[in-house]
Amino acid sequence: MLTRSFPRLATLRYPLVLAVALMATACGKGTESTAPAASTPAASTAATPTDTAATPAAATAPAQTRQPGPIVPPQGPAPVLGTDYEEIPGGQPWQPEPGKVEVVEVFGYICPACAAFAPTVEPWHMKLPADVNFHYVAAPFGPEWIPYAKAYYASEQLGLVDKTHMALIDAIHVKKTLPGEGDPVNEQKIADFYGQYGANPKQFLDMMQSFAVSTKINQGRQFMQKSGVTGTPTIIIDGKYRITGGKSYQDVLRIADHLIAMERAAMAGTPAAAPAAAPAAPATGTGG
Repeated sequence: MLTRSFPRLATLRYPLVLAVALMATACGKGTESTAPAASTPAASTAATPTDTAATPAAATAPAQTRQPGPIVPPQGPAPVLGTDYEEIPGGQPWQPEPGKVEVVEVFGYICPACAAFAPTVEPWHMKLPADVNFHYVAAPFGPEWIPYAKAYYASEQLGLVDKTHMALIDAIHVKKTLPGEGDPVNEQKIADFYGQYGANPKQFLDMMQSFAVSTKINQGRQFMQKSGVTGTPTIIIDGKYRITGGKSYQDVLRIADHLIAMERAAMAGTPAAAPAAAPAAPATGTGG
């Protein structure tokens, strides 16, 4: 089972009714993991974010096209190191590109919190400035997660992510036409789903079992371990910062905007505002 490292959400163990999980927009942690090299983290006790309207129902929206927006100053207070985000010792970007700031969302298709976050993060990343690259990394936390992680990387190779990402979330969490948490794994059903978007189901299923996809699964697992990811969804900025705070999904993206701006300034060699530090604990000594 996974914990959160994102907006400090309560962990759900999935015997809970999914409808309740979605109404609460609580984080969907991984199942009891049987994947190689994946540990079983402890449960999170953090609070649930306040985005009560951000449910997967919005996943029915049509596919969007990336339209980079202008660079604008981040809004709201600067994030606090140790409260809103953590530095990743020795962290590395997922797919570095010179002159680009990288944003990664580690997610799982069967994770209810990822489904609730999707309608907020999807339009946000479609409008990120041209000097920012956004990537998904699919978490292979357990036997019910791995087929969807394989499907994500296969769809990425075929250029189908923009067409299918939100639709797949909708099929799992709203229409319930694809297996979700606690359901038997059915890779043929997943391949048939992608067949609706131009893939050949048999070839897609073969691609899911391919060496290339297996390699991406292992690379994703290694990236997550090096980045300290123990739950989904988790946002990583340039391989350096893992967002751990935020009172809502929008607030998580406020933190991301600030960290992107901080990285942009560092790349340009221009002074940037120093990140805020958590307030020191008050002294308890009486003095003499």
